[in-house]
Amino acid sequence: MIASIEGNVTQILEDSVVVNVSGIGFRVFVPSNVSRDVELHHVIALYTYLVVKEDSLTLFGFESIEERDMFVLLLSANGVGPRTALAILSTLSLEIVSNAVIQEQPDIFSRVSGVGKKTAQSIVLQLQGKVTKGSGSPLSTIRDVDSDVIAALTSLGYSVVEAQTALQMIPKDAPEDIESRIRLALQYFS
Repeated sequence: MIASIEGNVTQILEDSVVVNVSGIGFRVFVPSNVSRDVELHHVIALYTYLVVKEDSLTLFGFESIEERDMFVLLLSANGVGPRTALAILSTLSLEIVSNAVIQEQPDIFSRVSGVGKKTAQSIVLQLQGKVTKGSGSPLSTIRDVDSDVIAALTSLGYSVVEAQTALQMIPKDAPEDIESRIRLALQYFS
């Protein structure tokens, strides 16, 4: 298996990058933050996972080992293929994924494009006990009020990533009522 890849980026596509290693171009599917932040003709190093099927060999790349491990863990859930796992990691942070599993919040996953309610419940059910508080970055709990803030922001048209970012910008000493937290989160966008 190809565990990592390092080389020059020769092409940037919407969902992947082409990495040139000694004259061979490898197409590596990456989370959206990687394809958005990478620069053409710069060296990139990715931790990879090779998905082997009857008719294809597909390489997926991640900036950290923790991201790659979460990708592999997501693949173990019924109904989650490589594209769905990549969509989850493109939309949700490792911390949010881990918290959603630990706290049994499938609605967090169902906000990801292409993940239905059944698949979201399957992810939470099948990853219970496999995801620990040590997975990824240090965890802070997703409180119900914060989950409601994310739901309110996404219903207003913001993406889950934008909603999470706004939520992280709310001061620690902010009031706990949902209206105040939504108002503070919306100030992030202005």
